[in-house]
Amino acid sequence: MARKIRDATLDSREARRKLKIRGKPYYRALDRGLHLGYRRLGGGVAGTWVARHYVGAQSYVVAKIGMADDVSDADGVAVLDFYQAQAKARVHVAADRVGSGPLTVAKAMEAYCDWLDVNRKTGPDARLRARALINPVLGDIAVTALTADQLRKWHADLAKTPPRVRTREGLKQQYKAIDKHDEEAKRRRKVTANRTLTYLRAALNMAWREGHVPSNVAWSRVQPFKDVQAALETGARYGELCALQVHDYNADTDTIAIRTSKKGKVRHVVLTNEGAAFFGQICAGRPGAEIMLLKANGEAWGRSEQGLLMRKACEIAKITPPIGFHGLRHTWASLAVMDGMPLMVVAKNLGHRDTRMVEIHYGHLAPSYVADAVRTHAPKFGFRPDRKVAALSGR
Repeated sequence: MARKIRDATLDSREARRKLKIRGKPYYRALDRGLHLGYRRLGGGVAGTWVARHYVGAQSYVVAKIGMADDVSDADGVAVLDFYQAQAKARVHVAADRVGSGPLTVAKAMEAYCDWLDVNRKTGPDARLRARALINPVLGDIAVTALTADQLRKWHADLAKTPPRVRTREGLKQQYKAIDKHDEEAKRRRKVTANRTLTYLRAALNMAWREGHVPSNVAWSRVQPFKDVQAALETGARYGELCALQVHDYNADTDTIAIRTSKKGKVRHVVLTNEGAAFFGQICAGRPGAEIMLLKANGEAWGRSEQGLLMRKACEIAKITPPIGFHGLRHTWASLAVMDGMPLMVVAKNLGHRDTRMVEIHYGHLAPSYVADAVRTHAPKFGFRPDRKVAALSGR
């Protein structure tokens, strides 16, 4: 894991303002042969970050990687703080730093994991999946040589592979035995395959955006395994889900923006970690303006097209009487309340202005809510256990 480098002269805009204005950058070593530089400019103009990479024969390659957050707040793309600049410097020289020759899948994953270490909390998980599930099959392949067929086969094989178990180093990897008729086990393996595919596509897309490869077509054609889950992860209405576009998922805040709501107001649904993983999978590598949730044939869902499928699902699950799609919204709310979520939080995520509707429909599921309200608001008469009180009989 790439560690964050600290430097009291560069890690804040206040510290950088104290540096002298000069054309030569102020450098800080990040790795062997890799330096991050800050060029201080005058006239109230934001400084620039540069990456300097040793290429041999006492020669360096220097490249500008972004503006410093001296004037504007960092956005992680064009304007970078000190730690974001470190991650981008590592990405910029990933191909040469990991080794000479073409950019391979393993190199792209390494660069992406370095970026995650600085900008997200998922670096260790991505690195583990790269080492165990991606690199053994795809690691040595040049990114420019990848094909959609290769990636689909890898993805499908991964979903069929049983879970790995701890194996002593040097021995052949051991796997957990699973029942081939266990549908839940199959679902979990697809979830694992999808999560790993998400990391891989994100790494390849980053390499593409950085200009290391000319096209992202190969991996854009590979889609994760489908699952009907969006309603259960959000509690959103059918129409709200149908109107979602890819850019409505915010990976920085793990929220979904509901822009077409019953109230006509935009709201932001907060996701669980599981929900964020689900939406991250189905949105990775897709254009922001594309409809997020599509049918198997690639078309958008239309009005009332969910009814027949819900009836079939209820028949398979032996749910009697069958529920409609709106029942999934009630399921989310009911389980949240029973698990202790405050009613106001439930109301906000569902898009209600206050808790009245939530209290009417779900208040009975939260006995602690009633008890807490009584104990907080009922009148008090000053009784103390250490004081004697007169009995009702008057004795």
